[in-house]
Amino acid sequence: MDTDANMDDVFALFYVLKQNRSEFDLQAITISVNGWSDGGHAVDHLYDILFMMDRDDVPVGVGGECGITPNGSFTGPEVGGYLPLIDQGISTVGGCRYRQAIPVGSKGRLDVDTNLGLRKGFLPQGSRKYSPLQQLSAQQVMIDAISAGPIVVFLLGSHTNLAIFLMNNPLLKKNIEHIYVMGGAVRPNCPNTANNYSRSEQCHPPGSLFPDNSNPYAEFNIFEDPFAAYMVIHSGIPVTLIPLDATNTIPVSKDFLKALEQNQNTYEAQYCFKSLKLAHDTWYNDRFHETYFMWDYFMVGVAISTMQNSNGNLGENEFSQMEYMNITVVTSNKPYGISDGSNPFFCSQAFTEFHLQKNGVHSGHVQTGMLDPFCLVHNGKGRCEDGYTKEVTGPEAVQVRVATKAKQDSSVDGLLNITFYRSFLSVINSPEQSGRFSIATQFPYYEEVMFRPDFGTRKLGRPVIFDMDMSPGDFLALFYLLKLPVEVIDLKGILVTPTGWANAATINIIYDVLHMMGRDDIPVGLGDAFAIGETNPFFPAIGGCKYSQAIPYGSGGFLDSDTLYGFARYLPRSPRRYTAENSVKFGAPRDTDHPELRQPLSLEVWRAITESMKPGYKINILTNGPLTTLAKIIQQNGSSMIQDVYIVGGHIRRDSKDKGNIFTVPGNKYGEFNMFLDPSATKTVFNSELDIKLVPLDIQRRVSSFRKILEKLQLTNKTPEAAFASHLLSRLWHLQQKHHRYHHMDMFLGEVIGAVVFAQNHSLLNQTFQSESLKLQASGEISRVGQIGIDRRRGKSAKILKSIDSVKYYEHFASVLGDHKQPTLIGSFDEQKRIWGRPHNDPV
Repeated sequence: MDTDANMDDVFALFYVLKQNRSEFDLQAITISVNGWSDGGHAVDHLYDILFMMDRDDVPVGVGGECGITPNGSFTGPEVGGYLPLIDQGISTVGGCRYRQAIPVGSKGRLDVDTNLGLRKGFLPQGSRKYSPLQQLSAQQVMIDAISAGPIVVFLLGSHTNLAIFLMNNPLLKKNIEHIYVMGGAVRPNCPNTANNYSRSEQCHPPGSLFPDNSNPYAEFNIFEDPFAAYMVIHSGIPVTLIPLDATNTIPVSKDFLKALEQNQNTYEAQYCFKSLKLAHDTWYNDRFHETYFMWDYFMVGVAISTMQNSNGNLGENEFSQMEYMNITVVTSNKPYGISDGSNPFFCSQAFTEFHLQKNGVHSGHVQTGMLDPFCLVHNGKGRCEDGYTKEVTGPEAVQVRVATKAKQDSSVDGLLNITFYRSFLSVINSPEQSGRFSIATQFPYYEEVMFRPDFGTRKLGRPVIFDMDMSPGDFLALFYLLKLPVEVIDLKGILVTPTGWANAATINIIYDVLHMMGRDDIPVGLGDAFAIGETNPFFPAIGGCKYSQAIPYGSGGFLDSDTLYGFARYLPRSPRRYTAENSVKFGAPRDTDHPELRQPLSLEVWRAITESMKPGYKINILTNGPLTTLAKIIQQNGSSMIQDVYIVGGHIRRDSKDKGNIFTVPGNKYGEFNMFLDPSATKTVFNSELDIKLVPLDIQRRVSSFRKILEKLQLTNKTPEAAFASHLLSRLWHLQQKHHRYHHMDMFLGEVIGAVVFAQNHSLLNQTFQSESLKLQASGEISRVGQIGIDRRRGKSAKILKSIDSVKYYEHFASVLGDHKQPTLIGSFDEQKRIWGRPHNDPV
């Protein structure tokens, strides 16, 4: 099963796992990481499900670090599938021409990565977890499973992983008996006609992208990598397609949801109901039961029923009407043979990638994004067809078995007469192959407890807000801030800026760290998912990645940050977590069951903190990431409430040898990531009246010795937080030494210094600041964006950290983390499990 781990994929997985293993045995799962989920969150989600279902034997593959050269040669077998084949280079860095169609926040990847916030509150946690360089790759898992064939493949997301496998392993293709695909949209949608293939004026193009002003023909799974889907469909392996034509006839009806609510006899049924209930309650309109469909689990039902049927080769099954159609997958738009810069397959004059025909079907304009001018039609449907599973004749036509409509049983009275409704309810509630427990029933004394300290009459220190993008260095800085006496630092709140090194769902790691340190009282606000100017003007839930594409998707990038390099699972589980729960008060269409659990936004947390301040008091801000959130505060006239701003970032070039750290943008030699990732936000901050203190890259590099800081941590007290920091830093150092993808790990170590400089007086670390007038390059050529220079006539005056005693810095950081004051309340998930395993009145 190749899956993007969306909610309907999870239901499909349950349906497969519930089958009799002597008849259907799930051999492996691979994760489609260029679709609806992010690899680090998806792999741990699947591990939790398999643990609950007692199927830790099923291998899960994600990612891979090999690439494809410009002439179409693979640098190795383990290409990770983070990028569509047309954009795959020799690394995991790249754009989002197709993926930008998927919303990033609510109703998008944030909700998928957390399953609307339900995952951590329901699923148990086993021993398996993502670990850098040890995690099985998608191609490893595919090769192992298919080599042992014969086997059937279920594709529930994009086709990138399987296309890479087929291109790299042509001799193993014979082991794949059949491919079942949920994806595509073939025939026009004619909702008000008796025949779905009518040419009525009521018909409209069949796709599901929104808005449809660039491409009304494609469905998401195929659109995420049209060329990969083309390779799969044209592979010669028998394919059964379950497109929107069929899934649009099986919505999650009101009666089905009610029946599921009344039949939750297994943990998997409970998880399904909770998920659908919250999806319903947070749906954007009142037509959930008409517009939310069964997608992937219907596909799996059709596939299993077909395989069970003795006439399965003819496509007979219990759940869907079938028809043979001649189709192809559109990968480019006419006219063919043009050279407009949109199609990397044909960039070279000497050769074409994968030896494609220069004037063939792949040689036209390729959609560059949701705002591609070639595709946009003013006040109308778009004209691009990338990803369209189109009926054709001639040499491009492939005969494919296609599901057209969900079957109904006329002998059954009532509104559950669609046959798959009853099958799913029966299978998901069957006692056979059922889940063992949830997190709440796994432990006899499970309890969610909030830790809120009472500081009584203690005099609180400087009021502080920490703005972080959730890189590993940010979490080390957070531990440091939480260990300081509240008389020194009064941490009022945390603002999350998810335009940097981690995806938004990683906010749950912050909640877990706060719980570990007994600070569940600290509010955490979630910031905007896009850099300023990157949102789609027609649909703000989606947007571009002009700057964030500089961050690798795989090793050393999002995959590792989203799991805190594999250490997130060591932290105790917080009762707080991201959730899609919402309220009419905040603009939602309706109140959910628990609106009080709604995830606050960064600006809401900012306003709540400033409104609670005593007259005359101001906030100090420490930023460790892109300046998106700080810029939004300034735009909301928040500058008057800010005392000092410490910015960790920026690189002030002194000479040609003084390079920046944007290693993924070859032409940008002197930029720094935090300034680069949202240059418009940086410009807003630099143009403000704020008193800025900058901790630049050259100072960060002076305190970026793994050896020295680990030596000091070895000498300090072995508190849980010191041990955690030591383990994390040791892993980063080991990875840097072992694999070239991790060469930049010391960059994160340098980020810790901002918190230390921010908190301590100048005499302790012998730190000195010097005023300079700075000018930022915020626009123009990407090779210059994010660069800072000295401009004494027109620059922004800021205080630049010029020196620090690195020896005292290492000693001080280790001493604070080893201090038994401000101790952890729960040191790890293992300790939490022990607490949940004994009566609460037992001594600790």
